[in-house]
Amino acid sequence: MNRRQRRIIDYLSSGGKTAVVDLARQFGVSAVTIRQDLNTLEAEGFLKRVHGGAALQDADDIPRRLLVNYEKKLAIARKAASYVAENDTILIESGSTNAILVKELGKRNNINIITTNVFIARELKKNAHSNIILLGGYYQHESESLVGSLTRLCLDQVNFSKAFIGVDGFTPESGFTSSNMMRAEISGAIAKKSKEVFVLTDSSKFGKVHLAGLFRPEDITHLITDSGIPEADRRYLEERGVQVVVV
Repeated sequence: MNRRQRRIIDYLSSGGKTAVVDLARQFGVSAVTIRQDLNTLEAEGFLKRVHGGAALQDADDIPRRLLVNYEKKLAIARKAASYVAENDTILIESGSTNAILVKELGKRNNINIITTNVFIARELKKNAHSNIILLGGYYQHESESLVGSLTRLCLDQVNFSKAFIGVDGFTPESGFTSSNMMRAEISGAIAKKSKEVFVLTDSSKFGKVHLAGLFRPEDITHLITDSGIPEADRRYLEERGVQVVVV
């Protein structure tokens, strides 16, 4: 995406009007240019075109969540991608930042990528030079995640050196938490199995507690986030051996 397309994403996610004429006026370009931008963004899965403009996806869909704090998530994903080397075998769980990570890794070759998310697997379909393994399980329509006992069984059959996991909240008292209990079970199992565990999250998740516990700071090795992380939380994590990377 170019800079204007990223600005369009930020504008729409903040409640801006989605009509082509309004967007053209907002960004000082022609309606033809805006239509080309919207077509590009739709092809990338960020929004869907409707008559006269564009519409955001449902709130729980990954494409819709990609729009929230997009620039921060992009910087986090690019930093995470720098930890992936040629011939690595990695596991990418679900979440909007992980979806952006996959877009970055889609430009690379010779990586073995395991995932529990259908959306993420679909994003990799154009990469013919990396091996993609989609684990089976119960399909959750909104998150497009695969969960449950079958997913746990599949997880037992694969090995990987690095895992990239998304979270919904963190406090020192509750640790890392998720709003989805079934996803939380799988994420916890992934963290236990991986040599290196990377949590990717923008700073809006700090100070929030959700229904299901994921893991404690001692269970992960890296956290990649933006400069909005509270200093007290950063110190707490670093004191427990987590490498906190701020982008």
